[in-house]
Amino acid sequence: MQFQPEFGLVSHNIERISNIISKIDAEIVVLPELCFTGYTFTSRDEAISLGETDRDGFTLQRIRELAAKKNMGIVYGFPELDEGRLYNSCAFVDPEGKASVYRKLHLYYYEKEWFSPGDKQLELIEFRGCRIGLMICFDWYFPEVMRSLALSGAHLICHPSNLVLSHCQNSMITRCLENAVFAVTANRIGTEKRGRFDFTFRGLSQIISNEGQIYYRASPDKEEVGVADIDFRESANKRINEKNDLWMDRRPEFYRMGNYGKR
Repeated sequence: MQFQPEFGLVSHNIERISNIISKIDAEIVVLPELCFTGYTFTSRDEAISLGETDRDGFTLQRIRELAAKKNMGIVYGFPELDEGRLYNSCAFVDPEGKASVYRKLHLYYYEKEWFSPGDKQLELIEFRGCRIGLMICFDWYFPEVMRSLALSGAHLICHPSNLVLSHCQNSMITRCLENAVFAVTANRIGTEKRGRFDFTFRGLSQIISNEGQIYYRASPDKEEVGVADIDFRESANKRINEKNDLWMDRRPEFYRMGNYGKR
């Protein structure tokens, strides 16, 4: 689901999203990064003022209600408060109300002034037989994230984003191809000019197959919802041809980094 939140208007944004989701027929819906608060904080204090916990936050309660009503899984991004720290997080919420939270590992640009880097291991979520991995926006720049999730057995990667760089969408095609997994990148649109910051978000949300096919790609500047049917079981097949297999052909004993480039 691609849309443009209004900064700081959490209740308003969740009402808009709820109305749209109420009309969607799907098993999983992926929303953008920081989809209810907006992205462009002017300070860490402002970001904290819009944060919530992963246990009883306002948006979590509303998403739980919506997931139960629609009998679907919902992925959404939010600023997570935990013991005085603020994380750029996303949650997968199932119809029973269980929330699985991922904290963004790789912070982009001024996010380093607002958030602490993620401190949890990458994990998979099982939902109706499908093993789902979560990553957020700039995590795409680091192929180790998607590879680690794929090696752990992920079928599908859900990727809430607020993309301002132009490279991600095409790079995610490669990520899906090199790991033979499906991926949903949910981006936002619009421009946020606040204080010294000015960000324009690029849209082009997409659903990519385990063979790198574009099942759906949104426009760069319109609110829209894209739906695609996938058979997640197809991602278990890592064969390229009768002689090559993505996993069997790996040579990890030679992938260790040498002295050059160490920091």
